[in-house]
Amino acid sequence: MIIAERISGLRKLMNKHQIDAYLITGTDPHLSEYIPERWETRKWISGFTGSYGKVLVTLNEVLLWTDTRYFLQAAEELQDSGIRLMKDRVPDAAVSLEEWALKNLKPGNKFAFDGSTISTAEATQLTTRLTANGIHIDIELDLVDQIWLDRPIPQDSPAYEYPIEFAGKSRIEKFDMVRKALVSKNIESTVITLLDDLAWVFNLRGNEIEYTPLVSAYGYLDQDNVWLFINPGRLETDFENALEEEGVIIKPYGDFYSFITRISNKRIQVDPIRTNYKISRSLSDHNEIDTSVAVVTKLKAVKDHKEIENIRNAHIKDGTAMVYSLFWLNQVIGKENITEASVGKKLNEFRMKQPLFKGDSFHPIVGFGSHGAIVHYHATDQTNVGISPDNLLLIDSGGQYLDGTTDITRTISLGPPTTKQREDFTSCLKAHIALATAHFPVGTKGYSLDSITRKSLWDIGINYGHGTGHGIGYFLSVHEGPMSIRAEFNNEPISEGHLLSNEPGIYREGEYGLRIENVLFCKKTDSTEFGDFLCFETVSLCPIDRHLIVIEMLSSDELNWLNHYHETVLQKLLPHIPDSDVLEWLKIQCAPLHLPD
Repeated sequence: MIIAERISGLRKLMNKHQIDAYLITGTDPHLSEYIPERWETRKWISGFTGSYGKVLVTLNEVLLWTDTRYFLQAAEELQDSGIRLMKDRVPDAAVSLEEWALKNLKPGNKFAFDGSTISTAEATQLTTRLTANGIHIDIELDLVDQIWLDRPIPQDSPAYEYPIEFAGKSRIEKFDMVRKALVSKNIESTVITLLDDLAWVFNLRGNEIEYTPLVSAYGYLDQDNVWLFINPGRLETDFENALEEEGVIIKPYGDFYSFITRISNKRIQVDPIRTNYKISRSLSDHNEIDTSVAVVTKLKAVKDHKEIENIRNAHIKDGTAMVYSLFWLNQVIGKENITEASVGKKLNEFRMKQPLFKGDSFHPIVGFGSHGAIVHYHATDQTNVGISPDNLLLIDSGGQYLDGTTDITRTISLGPPTTKQREDFTSCLKAHIALATAHFPVGTKGYSLDSITRKSLWDIGINYGHGTGHGIGYFLSVHEGPMSIRAEFNNEPISEGHLLSNEPGIYREGEYGLRIENVLFCKKTDSTEFGDFLCFETVSLCPIDRHLIVIEMLSSDELNWLNHYHETVLQKLLPHIPDSDVLEWLKIQCAPLHLPD
């Protein structure tokens, strides 16, 4: 009834403004994945809690588009709400939001959305096609704000300076890097709107947003000056003084839009995928706009020597916490009452014991049995189930440490696995190893590596709907662009210094799901007469469940990789595990496997 009342209230406003369709994207003006509660509009209007989705409310229907990660979850969360689930980003999708609007709206109808919560690229395509069909567009309406009476106010928690011992480079050095990159593209200035971009370039962190150490602020940099727009009082006095001494002009957060409307006759970089439509519209009439990928985004994605050194240390700590968690689970399964939620809580407890830990990098995904087939499953009071020794358990989790961000998935057998489960797991492992051992020429794009990863699964008629790998931040967002490893086209090559996940999976609806995820660091391998080549170093450290492996399905090279990986796990974690019983368990998990004679 609550959802129905909210939709009814929105429709009353739509009638008042003569709006026929209203789009809610469910993000904030920075297009963030993890957002302050104030901007959780999609969740508020629909009850859907996934991190991606778009809600379209008309006077007669409500539709929610989301991707394959959330099909099962959305079906459960939207049940009895009257909201129709629409499949997005899949080849067999019935109809995209844009196509639906073109088919169902008539010339003269009015389509509206809040232009500050949609990317320039998406809004431009949508408005161009709708206006060509005689549909009127209004991009200035935040209707949700008018009916969400107890909408949370912004949290102005303190922002702090990220220490140089972890940041590696000073702000002055980073400003210089950005300016040189702009000059190389004949660009005078850039807006900095993504919160992880801003955190990186200003060596700025905070506690405002769950799972990400980010702060709501804007930046603008040209060849002479740099501005930071942040609410007064959020910066400690010493930090604010340091910024000003370095030439940073500090202005209130709310002054940003009035500031950019006064900019004129500049060649400005505005990344259309990572900048909201309202910002682009404010700049485009009086300036020349460069629409390439933001230089800050690209610079941030390339980890330097100091960052990689710290990242390796962070993964040693995270691997230690994972080993203690799996050992604990091995000891209590079948003896104590444990649930999906309690496993997630225990993971956090073990991470909290590690130095420099600052919190989880995302809500832990702990899916038992059929819940493992829900790719981004989130145990709630309504769905949380007990865990018993008779199926698979998928655990996807990560930590935020001052010296790095982690993301790891392990699928473990809690009882004797079935033949099909073992064969599925080994097929997934083969796909994982294919990417981990890939050698590829400089300039290779992620979609090529995606195909290499999936081949062993495609050969037996299996596929998974999510991407194979995403970029990972450095004490920033666990999901970072601009590169990715997925089937969809992405023009950004996988390059030296990139940090990416490697996470193929197999999901059998109603039965179980499995995924194996490690973090990879891209580095140079060799140069030949055919060019320079790259490879990956696996930095995650945690044993892979040997009970689920059909050794005969592995080639000798694949088995060698697995044994070498486990040897590395043991050697790097051994000094950090003082408990003899845990260490003995780890030695057993990392013991070499051998092909039968």
